[in-house]
Amino acid sequence: MNLRQLQQFVTLVETRNFHRAAELLHMAQPPLSVSIRRLEDELGGKLFERTPNGAIPTPMAEAMLAQAQLTLFHAEQCKRKAKEALQGLGGLLRIGFIGSATYRLLPQLIPHLRHDFPQLTLQLFESTSLEVLDGLRAKRLDIGFLRFPVMDAGSVDVQPLERDDFVLAVASHSPLAHKAGQRIALSEAARENYIAYPQHQVPGLSAMAYLRCQLSGFTPHVVQEAMQVQTILSLVASGVGVALVAGVARHHPMAGVVCLELSDTPASFCVGMGVATLREQRHSLAENVLRHVLAHQQTEEMRRLAQSAHATMTASP
Repeated sequence: MNLRQLQQFVTLVETRNFHRAAELLHMAQPPLSVSIRRLEDELGGKLFERTPNGAIPTPMAEAMLAQAQLTLFHAEQCKRKAKEALQGLGGLLRIGFIGSATYRLLPQLIPHLRHDFPQLTLQLFESTSLEVLDGLRAKRLDIGFLRFPVMDAGSVDVQPLERDDFVLAVASHSPLAHKAGQRIALSEAARENYIAYPQHQVPGLSAMAYLRCQLSGFTPHVVQEAMQVQTILSLVASGVGVALVAGVARHHPMAGVVCLELSDTPASFCVGMGVATLREQRHSLAENVLRHVLAHQQTEEMRRLAQSAHATMTASP
């Protein structure tokens, strides 16, 4: 039994006429009769009573009709899914992301992906930037959102999405918190205790944080390490120390924490968000989604620049 025979069987049940069924199937009547006879031989019984008025389905034919139709339906679904995957329109996409991507990037991006790729199935994995890189190299992930710049990308392509700078998170009861709304030099917090990123788990961000302090003339006194931004901010609120966190954290403030903008950040310094994909063997869906992500981010950046320009013009006397 094969799909071709099942299609012939279903068509013959619907038409109850060999000649009409053969026309619909774009074949001659004799080969159709032979194919149905072979199917009956395999099943061990008659599917149709041949009469001068046509082909009458037997009880055996009626019994298997629904399953035959269901089989043909699933076969078509298989072909459709394969075609969508081949064209990069649908299928499974495994995305790794760092925690701070949930502040702004993913909430903006995922609705657009679901709209433009309705057949897309997403699997999301929260990870560190290092884990995203490892997942891409091991082909456990198809695309990743991580902290940029990346120190050792290797076989992974990383493209910047969002530019960001460090802000200094301090407890609301700290004397530094009185400078909220102002821009301060990081050197003013040189004597504070610091909560830092662990070097072995988030080496890129850890190195950037140490570099940022050194550019302001000091090496931070680290009293605690933590990996997740929410954990770091909770420790700051508890008075353990201050911390350098990506500026995007300001969009989701935490009670007991004040984020201070820094006035002495070098113009070339950046701790933004990037999108990463494996350089080789990138399948069609990942390619299409990557193009969509980059185009979406360009649109968002233009929108933010327009809003900023409008706000500046409005504020001008």
